[in-house]
Amino acid sequence: MRYPETPDGRYFVAKGRLWRRTDPRLAEDARQEAVRALMSARRAVRDAATPDETRAARARVQAAKVALGERGPVWWDDDAPDVTRRAPWNTDYAAWWEGLPEAERAAGLG
Repeated sequence: MRYPETPDGRYFVAKGRLWRRTDPRLAEDARQEAVRALMSARRAVRDAATPDETRAARARVQAAKVALGERGPVWWDDDAPDVTRRAPWNTDYAAWWEGLPEAERAAGLG
C-alpha cells in the first residue's frame, strides 16, 4: 500500500497520522542494516516470554528507529518542528492534505 507522502518528503500519512520517514541521506547499506535490525527487534518483541525480554526488544526497536531517523532528533535542518503522530489537517500540512484526491486521503486514513 502506498501512503500519501508530504511534499517535503518528511512524513507519510497512515491511520490519519503523520509518521516520520527514513532519513533520505542515509547510505543504502546503513539503511538496510537498520531495517534488518528493526525487523529482528520486532520479531523479538513478538516472541518475548518475559517483561524483561519485552523491554530489551522494545529498546532495540527504538534504537533501530533512531538509526533510520524515524525517531529521535529530526533529520532536517531548517528548524521545522516534528509533528509526528499529529493529524495532517491540524498542522501546516492542512492545505496539502485537503488538496489530495479523495483516494489518496482514504489511503492515509485506512
